[in-house]
Amino acid sequence: MRGLSRSSLAEVEERFNAAAGSADLGTLSDELFAIADLLDREHGLRRALSDAARPAEQKAQALRVLLEGKVGEAALATAEAAVRAKWSRAGDLPDVLERLGVVAASAEAESQGTIDDVEDELFRFGRIVAANPDLRRVLSDPDTPADRKEQLLRSLLEGKVAPSTLRLVTQVAVRPRGRSLEAGLEEFGLLVAEQRQRLVAVVRSAVALTEEQKERLSAWLRASYGRDVHLNVEVDPRVIGGFSVRIGDDEINSTVVARIEEVRRRLAG
Repeated sequence: MRGLSRSSLAEVEERFNAAAGSADLGTLSDELFAIADLLDREHGLRRALSDAARPAEQKAQALRVLLEGKVGEAALATAEAAVRAKWSRAGDLPDVLERLGVVAASAEAESQGTIDDVEDELFRFGRIVAANPDLRRVLSDPDTPADRKEQLLRSLLEGKVAPSTLRLVTQVAVRPRGRSLEAGLEEFGLLVAEQRQRLVAVVRSAVALTEEQKERLSAWLRASYGRDVHLNVEVDPRVIGGFSVRIGDDEINSTVVARIEEVRRRLAG
């Protein structure tokens, strides 16, 4: 998520890991998202708390006065560590808190045995949004009140997806932070996968893959990349035979469409 300083991020993550052990992870996630939102809205506060020229302890004390009693100790300790760290720009401060909010939601899903579901559900919801212009318009409209978006998402998803999925989708829709809805869902999905140290492969096929095909493809990709690979399979009728796989910037394309395009390029050359 964006160009956060690795050394500063490692320091804050260490404090977060220590504080999160005894916390309710869902509540911790919500509180970190709320603090990030506060810093996004209050530009003067964000600049003051990210100012490298100000003493770290002074910034941490100011934050504690502002938040003590309003959020739990784990969220407060994490936020204090973030304001003590040095960042290259003021926006890094809410960025790191949002990132750790996603990590907390991922840990919640891991503890509930639903982290695979969360990865799949974020991907599927992104595809639902892309295919439904009216839904996308409502959720992406900055003039739509936050409580209306939250109510709509609860009516669509509550009880049908993992709690962590609803939490993450709501964060992206209500607090887009300059991202499109689809980009935010993809970003969060990649970070959830990162918590399992897995790569995410987007597979496009004309027909649904069988479980056996998925297992063979996963095994081949794992052997090729040296890491577990989570498959997000998208059925696309425009694909004629074969399938395509995208992992980051890498694309493996065995579709008939790709071969036709290759022949056309050669003939045009």
